[in-house]
Amino acid sequence: MRFSQRIMAVQPSATMGITSKAKKLLSTGEDVVILAAGEPDFDTPEAVKKAGIKAIREGYTKYTSASGTETLKEAICRKLSRDNMLDYDTAEIAVSNGAKHSLYNVLQVICDPGDEVLIIPPYWLSYPEMVKLAGATPKILPLRGDNGFKVTAEDIRGALTGNTRALIINSPSNPAGVVYDEEELSEIAETCLAGGITIISDEIYEKIIFDGKRHFSIAAVSDEARAATVVVNGVSKSHSMTGWRIGYIAAGKKIVSLVSALQSHSTSNPCSVSQAAAECALSAGLESEIERNREEFQRRRDVLMSRLSGEERLRPFEPSGAFYLFCDISGCGIDSLVFSRRLLDEKKVAVIPGGPFGDDRSIRISFAADMETIEEGIRRIKDWVRSL
Repeated sequence: MRFSQRIMAVQPSATMGITSKAKKLLSTGEDVVILAAGEPDFDTPEAVKKAGIKAIREGYTKYTSASGTETLKEAICRKLSRDNMLDYDTAEIAVSNGAKHSLYNVLQVICDPGDEVLIIPPYWLSYPEMVKLAGATPKILPLRGDNGFKVTAEDIRGALTGNTRALIINSPSNPAGVVYDEEELSEIAETCLAGGITIISDEIYEKIIFDGKRHFSIAAVSDEARAATVVVNGVSKSHSMTGWRIGYIAAGKKIVSLVSALQSHSTSNPCSVSQAAAECALSAGLESEIERNREEFQRRRDVLMSRLSGEERLRPFEPSGAFYLFCDISGCGIDSLVFSRRLLDEKKVAVIPGGPFGDDRSIRISFAADMETIEEGIRRIKDWVRSL
């Protein structure tokens, strides 16, 4: 059987691979500590679950518009105005099966073979693969560990060519928890506007920010930036709804109409029940619950940093958002994949290698786990590293 060269070029997800192996070990009775999760460990809010149950009981189980219901789009518009100072109408919103699906759709719509998409390292490992699936080429910007993993406008200017189609920016970021401030985003937006490229702003972790920092959307920089930006977001991380699979884009009407057309011929509408639940999530006044979760994530981050600080071979980078700690392991003398495999085999701790994120000197440790699990995992990691 012959397979598509486009698909054969795609790398399997390292996150899924490590997590799958760890769960398999757990199922055989092994005492495995999983610090690899890419989803909150909190439950979906009760009001949201009830909204989903109500939708089922009331027969809300039919097809909807391919790009989502009008009432959910209205809730998204209200959220963007309330939280992000961005005004959109429902014709500028398309709902998809999670923010990942939204990103995939956007890249399919704007990219052609020969196009380049700029990606900031360390990056979410799906970005380059989705760019390849769109027929374009991922172009990785310089890794700026000395600048808090933040790229500058000058880095972007230096990477622009006649083939550059877009920049993907993720703030707060996975895996390093980088948060760009308004001034930094303004400079990046100006550079992208001058280069005539699209800005794809992945804002899925916007509600998980620490130390009094606040999220600012690059689309809010100016009217011109709004017109050039596709905002990608969803309810997975903010409302602990990863399995419900609801994400969305906010963008110009032309991009939204093309995404809607693509979706109508591929997945069709997102789950109708999940849409009803997401509408509740964005409308039900759940700010106190979201804030409680954010505070717990910050507490866990602080514990992780305190436990790892001072370790001779480990250099943790303090995240300003999301729920991951990116840790430099170059002092251990092995690459990130070997480190992660051996740690799982020898100490039964699952972390994610940094190589697939664009930095083979680091690992990603998730603190989307209870404190007891985190403490035990860090104890095992430190014991193992000291024995190397």
